[in-house]
Amino acid sequence: MILYRIGELAKAANTSERTIDYYTKLGLISPEVRTEKNYRLYSHETLAALERISQLKQEKYSLDEIKSIMSKWSAAAPEAEVSDKLVELELHMQQLEREVKALEPVLSGLKPKQAKRALAALLPQGLACMEAIKYLLSQNL
Repeated sequence: MILYRIGELAKAANTSERTIDYYTKLGLISPEVRTEKNYRLYSHETLAALERISQLKQEKYSLDEIKSIMSKWSAAAPEAEVSDKLVELELHMQQLEREVKALEPVLSGLKPKQAKRALAALLPQGLACMEAIKYLLSQNL
């Protein structure tokens, strides 16, 4: 297992040591262990968590919202690989929701035939995605 001291983690995550201290105090991340000299050592999973936090901050989530989202993710799927994939999917779906909301003025101006064609093109892909997620989740229960 790769363990990072705070400076190494900051460099790998392209952030500051102060930010890592702050996130640790908020409970967004936590050290894996402490050394005899009381250095905090962080795991590779913490690096992935910092990347998720960065993504969510770019999407304008508050730190309280991020803490809530991350606690749901960690509670829902303890396996890191499954958790990471679900995180990616959830972030992607949230981004798509934002894009659809931004398109609402355009979509509301479509003629009925145009709207029907757009829906017909998107519906099979959306349903296939939902079925794939449903299948993956049922296999892990």
